Amino acid sequence: MITRRGLLASTVVAMSAPALAKAKLGEDGLYQEDWYLESFLDLAEDLTNASQSGKRFVILWGLRNCPACRRMHEVHLADPAIESYIRDNFAVLHLNILGAREVTDFGGGKLTEKALAKRYGIEGTPAIQFFPTSAAGLAAKPPKEREVARMASLPEPQAFIAQFRAVRNGV
Repeated sequence: MITRRGLLASTVVAMSAPALAKAKLGEDGLYQEDWYLESFLDLAEDLTNASQSGKRFVILWGLRNCPACRRMHEVHLADPAIESYIRDNFAVLHLNILGAREVTDFGGGKLTEKALAKRYGIEGTPAIQFFPTSAAGLAAKPPKEREVARMASLPEPQAFIAQFRAVRNGV
């Protein structure tokens, strides 16, 4: 039975919860941010350009209809402090774990997004790969040893931004 007290309590709780931002879908069905990297999908070039502009290069792997990807955009990236820190300090290349676009890997090889994800051992979304500040020597390393860090799932917002800060600060 619904009481006035219960109704009032649920209304107060609902009004005090932060509103979820509306996630924007791109033409490919992936959630997008206006500040994501526009790229020719050449990883070495993207990393070099990011470094030259004082940013760190990351690949964000997404998937159409991914609930955690939606949550990341509606909660984590809707927080102005989180969004501005990432936008100001990172060049984010958004790729589709099942995508067919051709990407040039650090060694010059061309693969589909799906094949690149498999090569790097990306198994779920969202996943974020953090790369070093220079592409020098990356081609000679096995793909899974090219990253400086990886976020293989979606933690709560404070742990999410802490990972970005740790990479940015070289920890």
